[in-house]
Amino acid sequence: MRIWEKTDQGVIRKENQDACAANTFGVYTVAVVCDGMGGAKAGAVASSEATGIFMDALRHTLEESMTEEQIRQAGLDAAAQANAALYERSRAEDTCRGMGTTLVAAVCRKDRALLFNVGDSRCYLINAAGIRALTRDHSLVQDMLENGDITQEEARTHPNRNLITRAVGTERTVLCDTFDVTLLPGDHLLLCSDGLVNTVSDQEILYEVIHEEQKETCLDRMLEISIDRGAPDNVTMILLEYEEEAE
Repeated sequence: MRIWEKTDQGVIRKENQDACAANTFGVYTVAVVCDGMGGAKAGAVASSEATGIFMDALRHTLEESMTEEQIRQAGLDAAAQANAALYERSRAEDTCRGMGTTLVAAVCRKDRALLFNVGDSRCYLINAAGIRALTRDHSLVQDMLENGDITQEEARTHPNRNLITRAVGTERTVLCDTFDVTLLPGDHLLLCSDGLVNTVSDQEILYEVIHEEQKETCLDRMLEISIDRGAPDNVTMILLEYEEEAE
């Protein structure tokens, strides 16, 4: 699995409240993107702490012999640990009161990927056949979209598109969705914050990932498109590419 990552504060925000990390732990590749929320610096604290706790938990629990269900439980436990730590800190420190963060993560082993999602950061599957969101946003706009109250195009610019209905750290417990996918050689997983998807279309993301040979340049180009359109939010991306296993 090849890995590229990029994060930027964007044009409008005065600080970057996104955080991301990706690493290889033995036979596993683990990636996580968090988009923090909260007053002052609380959002940056939430995203950074959640990212670190999630990665550390899996670093110490993942074993090669695990079943897929055990891997799923390890990811859920890691998200629960992050939630508990943020919740307790928000109650103990006035500067962190009300903080929380989205979380989208992938745990990959060979051709299988398990995804974990809280909030409206996303994971896409991208290949020559197209682009498809693998996660479901926990947001007011997503609920309206599924109810048929608004169109996909209206959802992209809706004034309430930043209102999420689920976050890490805002409640004593958190419900984390899981998804799984089988990967073929040449498949890409893109984990990203909403700062990317609110400014760069799915078709533009598809074009840059599939047709740009240098993947680092691909992320640079997507960031450039977002900035050219005003990038009102932080923009964070992790791109994973699955390569055929050597015999």
